[in-house]
This record gives sequence, structure tokens and C-alpha cells, in this order.
Amino acid sequence: MASIEASYDHITNPVDMLEQIATIRDWAFERSTPDELTLSVAGAWCDYHISLTWREDLEALHLACAFDFRATTARLPEVYRLMASINEQLWLGHFDLWRQDGMLLYRNGLLLAGAETHAAQCEGLLTAALEACERYYQSFQFVLWAGKTAEEALAATMLETQGTA
Repeated sequence: MASIEASYDHITNPVDMLEQIATIRDWAFERSTPDELTLSVAGAWCDYHISLTWREDLEALHLACAFDFRATTARLPEVYRLMASINEQLWLGHFDLWRQDGMLLYRNGLLLAGAETHAAQCEGLLTAALEACERYYQSFQFVLWAGKTAEEALAATMLETQGTA
């Protein structure tokens, strides 16, 4: 991952840095306000829509990464079981569900609390989100579209090969 650390002396709003990262990576983005940035990033399974919001009063950056799943009422219990199982495994961030529209998303935050913003922090936040979404996308797909249980979905998608062929 290319770093843009040398491009900045001091940044107070990390959204400025995230806009530079998006430009360097050639990601489509929209800057609706000085404290908000929306990215569209192509993944292996779908396009991810990332919303980044800076709260100066908290000195915190919030990331929400949505993808193209909508949980139906019938599948909600299994989706919640799957999210709980996945969230137990995550070191950073968590998966969440907006009940109003059934939208699944990954959320994370970066608390800076007086610390200087560095490109590596912003890149790490984006990388953690995209890696989590890519890793668990198929698990959500199996639960929502194939009617699998959370345990079946995780077992089918978490196969890790050992050795070499």
C-alpha cells in the first residue's frame, strides 16, 4: 500500500488526508461537506460504499462501509447470529444492521484525542474495513441468499488451505 505520509506536515482534519488517499488510489469520491467524504471502492464481490465523517468535538473519525445486501425480516435472526459470530473474531470494527431498511454495514472509528493524524492511520482504517468486508461477504451471501445457518455459512467460507499442491 502506497503511503502519502511525506505529503503532509500537519493535518487537523483527517478527511483531507482521506481525500488524497482516494485520489491516489483512483477511487470515486464525493466531498459533501468539509467533514464528510463518501468513497466507492470496487471489491472482489461487490462495490463498497464508504462514508467517512470527522467529528472535531470528539476528535474522532467514523467509517461506515455498506455493501449490496438487504436482510429480510425472515432472515434477521440468522443474520444476527452470523454478525455475533463474526464480530467475536474481529479485532477492529464490527458489522452492524440498520433495521429500518435491513442494510448491512461494517463500522469502525478512529479516536485521535489530540494526536496528530498520520496517513498510515487513515490507510489502516480503510484497509481494515475492506479486508473485513471482503473476508465475510460470502458468509452473508450464504445466509441471505442460500438460506444457510450462520455456522454453515462461516464453515463454508472460512476454509483455509494448508500446505502446497
